[in-house]
Amino acid sequence: MSTRAMIETIMSKKRFAVAGVSRDSEKYGYKVYQSLKSAGYEVYAINPETDSIDGDPCYPSLDNIPGEIDCLVTVTPPQVTEELVTIAGHLHIPYLWMQPGSESLAVFNLARSFAMEIISGGPCIMVAAAQAKARYAAEV
Repeated sequence: MSTRAMIETIMSKKRFAVAGVSRDSEKYGYKVYQSLKSAGYEVYAINPETDSIDGDPCYPSLDNIPGEIDCLVTVTPPQVTEELVTIAGHLHIPYLWMQPGSESLAVFNLARSFAMEIISGGPCIMVAAAQAKARYAAEV
């Protein structure tokens, strides 16, 4: 599957977990979380250092989120991403979107061992979320 086709498939999903969400509105973890929320997705924040982000619950770990997750989005250092991918693999999360700086060859290989579909190497999910939001607005 091409990267463009995979992006379209992922953006057609509903439930996203964003790891590395920050309370600091200038950080990318916060921006990624908010862009998915504003595009209408069901988004779960992961940050073990806080209980909430803008009044929304924040989960300490991926395996604390209720229900199934369609895509894990990482805005974390590669070592943390590797831990998250191990949990995601056991939870059978089918898609992984690594934001620039969160990827590594070890993480990529680990995700592949769990048969996860992966976006990495530069495409930003914030751009894809904005495009999905614009498409939805045009359809309504």
